[in-house]
Amino acid sequence: MRYVEVRATRGPFEVYLHAVEDVGSESFLDLGEFPPFDPDDEAGEFGRLLGMAGDPLAALDVAEQRAGAERGRWVNEGVVQDEYGDFVRAGRPVGVSADGRRWPNVPDAV
Repeated sequence: MRYVEVRATRGPFEVYLHAVEDVGSESFLDLGEFPPFDPDDEAGEFGRLLGMAGDPLAALDVAEQRAGAERGRWVNEGVVQDEYGDFVRAGRPVGVSADGRRWPNVPDAV
């Protein structure tokens, strides 16, 4: 499973792509606790830095361009578990999210 994170730092905003193993269930939704997709990639365990930007909107642009993120689908960190729970309850549909929207096609992201 992949997800993008924008981190505010003392300097520029950092945009990370996380690739984790989908080990969740309806009772285990904490994406931050999922193991990395590639356990031999120590750097990837904390996310791959896609880029940096000077302001939040520019960071969203980086996420859109480098990872196929969609601006209308961003959620706060505390809400991502709810979104993942919807995906699990929907039976982990292939190619679409729980609400029927297609996943972005990002062949070189991971």
